[in-house]
This record gives sequence, C-alpha cells and structure tokens, in this order.
Amino acid sequence: MTIAIPEKQYFKIGEVSEILNVEPYVLRYWESEFKILKPTRTRARQRLYHKRDLELLLEIKHLLYDEKFTIAGAKKRLQEMKKQAAAEKKAAKVPKASRVKEEIKALESRMENATSSDNQSDYRDLLIEIKKELKELRMILEG
Repeated sequence: MTIAIPEKQYFKIGEVSEILNVEPYVLRYWESEFKILKPTRTRARQRLYHKRDLELLLEIKHLLYDEKFTIAGAKKRLQEMKKQAAAEKKAAKVPKASRVKEEIKALESRMENATSSDNQSDYRDLLIEIKKELKELRMILEG
C-alpha cells in the first residue's frame, strides 16, 4: 500500500501522525531513536516535518511494522541504504567527470598549439573556454 504525500513544504506532527496512521508519541519516540530524523522547530517549539522527513518516516514505519525489523536493525538498514544511495550518486558522477577530463585534455592540446602560433586572440579565447570547463568541473564535483 502506497501512501500519497500531500504537496506541502511542511507538516505538523498531527498531520504526519494521520498520514502514517501512528500516534504522535510514536513519532516523538522515533525521533529520539533515529538521529537522522530532525524536524525543524518553530519559535513555539512545534515540530515541522519536511517532505523528506515524511519519506524517511514512511521507510522507518515500513521497516518496523512490515519488515518486522527491530529498532537497531532498522537503524542499520537505513545506514546501508544511505551508503548505497551515496555510491549510486558517485557512480552517476563518474561518466561526467571522465567526459570533462577528456575535454580538458583536448583543451590542453589546443593550448599548446595556440602558444606556439603566438596568436593572442586564439590564446585568449582558449583561456576563456578553459575557465568555463573548470567551472563545469567544479559544479560536477560539488554535486
């Protein structure tokens, strides 16, 4: 059974409780046990859950109620899932990074040709292009 998450930026604990069909004290308990769950707080100290918090709570509920994990087992499984997601994200970056490396090698080759020809305009254009490529590489690496 999939639960539809309303398109909102923040959810109060009562709303989350209704969506997940668990009592608010259960959510507060999970918050104390799962340190990766950190809802923001208003000045009045009310919990405000983001959509990603709600998705995490759905996963916690699934692990505990459907898969019958213990709290410790669910924590371990969430860590494994987090590592797997990070590895997949890193793997997705590799083709981009290798493409940028190839482009930099091509630019280096052009740079050598431009410096030998002493053409100032070509040299300046090439430096501008290198700067753009370096900015793109930084954006890829920063993620």
